Amino acid sequence: MRLPGARRYPRRVAMLSVHTSPLDQPGAGDAGGMNVYIVELARRLAARGIEVEIFTRATSSDLPPVVEAFPGVRVRHVIAGPFEGLAKEDLPAQLCAFARGVLRVEAGHERGWYDLVHSHYWLSGQVGALAKERWGVPLVHSMHTLAKVKNALLADGDAPEPRARIIGEEQVVEAADWLVANADDEARALVDLYGADPRTVVTVNPGVDLDVFRPGDQARARRAVGLPQDAVVLAFVGRLQPLKAPDVLVRAAAWLLRHQPALRTRLVVAIVGGPSGSGTVEPDGIARLAGELGVADVVRFVPPQAQRELALWYQAADLVAVPSHNESFGLVALEAQACGTPVVAAATGGLLTAVRDGESGVLVHGHDPRTWARTLDELLADPERRARLGAGGVAHARKFGWSVTAARTLDVYATALASTDRSVAASQ
Repeated sequence: MRLPGARRYPRRVAMLSVHTSPLDQPGAGDAGGMNVYIVELARRLAARGIEVEIFTRATSSDLPPVVEAFPGVRVRHVIAGPFEGLAKEDLPAQLCAFARGVLRVEAGHERGWYDLVHSHYWLSGQVGALAKERWGVPLVHSMHTLAKVKNALLADGDAPEPRARIIGEEQVVEAADWLVANADDEARALVDLYGADPRTVVTVNPGVDLDVFRPGDQARARRAVGLPQDAVVLAFVGRLQPLKAPDVLVRAAAWLLRHQPALRTRLVVAIVGGPSGSGTVEPDGIARLAGELGVADVVRFVPPQAQRELALWYQAADLVAVPSHNESFGLVALEAQACGTPVVAAATGGLLTAVRDGESGVLVHGHDPRTWARTLDELLADPERRARLGAGGVAHARKFGWSVTAARTLDVYATALASTDRSVAASQ
């Protein structure tokens, strides 16, 4: 949708990220694409002269109360509940304590210290709704994932999101002045499944750091990560949990080897990431599956990587698989394409935006390992097609720089502030 003209930008934004810190390494635990989103957005906003303070729950007594993450970006660690051993499902009981910590920080400054609240994920939205009312400022909220959508697309054996989360999301939708969706698919879900006013829902696609994720020499990348030059490399990047479906790639690899035994001496299936969510119940589940399928010798597990090292894994791969059952956007797909590596992704959620089917990668309907295996096999057998898709991926990713995301988000902020200013003027 087209946003109306802006009147002013915020001087200072309070960002809320209750359950996961932007300082955490993405790829394990609760840290993932949302962490990257918050960090990169905050950096770009700060570069435009806007101060950003990110509130997150303290998970260690060793953490300082405030960390200067980047110039103009502070991370505030709020004590709410025990430092360790608190599952995300237990966090709703700590929202009052977290809200108290957020309000206490603002109370130590002159009135009007924060111009706007931007909350991320429904837990943060609950706190944001309170801060909005107390401070008299607009609330902009990003869901990142939606319980109703996740429950409709559950992986086999995965637990559905609880009713309490659904109710909480519905309350946040009602309280927020603006809802920022990662993709049009999420925007439609907010309206159709949650009754959001379409006039207050706007799509702002996440971005990719084009300075870090860019094409590179595959041979050099393989030397850097310790892969043979003649290897056939299929990569999965992300948290190891049923939602992300790394098992689909492992099962597809087993199918490939049954039909092409000679491939075993060259095939490498790189699983880059760590257990998360329901995946922590069986943290060795993927390794055990690989053993049961007889492909443990070709599967290589790699811990979560910092961005520059992660870019090397993308550059080293022949194909990157993103078989998620649902993604609000799919930053992994965008990062891989920015590195010039074709992506094979599930045709669901935000991946329909992140990947241009037939131009920057291939979208697969469903999660049948045989279908995935055939798609991977066809691409591996056609280097010219992979090269075209790789070039198309680079061109596609260039449309999603974080500076574009920040500019679009600033338009949302300015519109929210203008609406608040009009409401205040009308009440006087």
